[in-house]
Amino acid sequence: MSTATTTERPTRTAATHPPARFADLLAAEWIKLWSLRSTRWTLPLVFLFVIAVSVNASLADYRNWPTYPDGRREMFHLYGPVRDAFPEAGYLLLMLAATTVGALTVVGECQSGLIRTTFAAVPARRSVVAAKAAVLTAVMLVFGLVTSAGSFGVSQAILAGRDAEWSIGEPGVARAVLASALLVPVCALLGTGLGAVIRHAAGAVVAATSVLVLLPLVVDSEKHRWIAELRHVLPVAAWQRLIEVHPDILHPDPFPASVAGSWLAFAGWSLASVVAAGVVVHRRDP
Repeated sequence: MSTATTTERPTRTAATHPPARFADLLAAEWIKLWSLRSTRWTLPLVFLFVIAVSVNASLADYRNWPTYPDGRREMFHLYGPVRDAFPEAGYLLLMLAATTVGALTVVGECQSGLIRTTFAAVPARRSVVAAKAAVLTAVMLVFGLVTSAGSFGVSQAILAGRDAEWSIGEPGVARAVLASALLVPVCALLGTGLGAVIRHAAGAVVAATSVLVLLPLVVDSEKHRWIAELRHVLPVAAWQRLIEVHPDILHPDPFPASVAGSWLAFAGWSLASVVAAGVVVHRRDP
């Protein structure tokens, strides 16, 4: 009599995939950022516009230099080169463009539905936001450095024809170039935070315009310190202080902002924007 023998079949186990590494998230966010048409087209056009405005301002002073009296020439040497290198008209557009790109990194995903796919693949939403902020900061920092160095170099090359230029080694000049470069990622992160909260591109841009343009005009006072201090923490006001090598020459301020406080304002807006985006994305349904 023989006994039946049974053979055990190997059981299939569900394939398990390791969780996405942060480097993978950075690569994914890099692809998403450059897939935006606004990134590919807006940044080069804005760069050319900023350089053109700087060239126009510098050429105006170059042409008018023979008509400037000695007193005006002395004043120009104290503040003129930095005004030509970083004209507010060009940098205002630069700030709004950076804010728009930052907002679209969140709003674009929400409106297309890609955000659901992203969170299905990576449930750690805060890590996604951190990777998005890291990639955006790196790209915008490089773009800001190229733009600020380019506008400064072109403007000073033009002014050199009148011996009115500044060198990068003069006190406060390197700070002005760096502050103009850092202003770009600060505005981009502001757009990301507003985009995460509002989830509408136009609404985020309007809110950013209010913070960057309207508030500095409304919150301005030479009589009340608390109003002046409130203005000092705004991104544009902090940038204006950091690029001023001689801040008391043109408009003496009874409540002047400090250089350290202006750097802290940059850091505070960036950190607050990323934290706001992380909190909102974590708690709200995609």
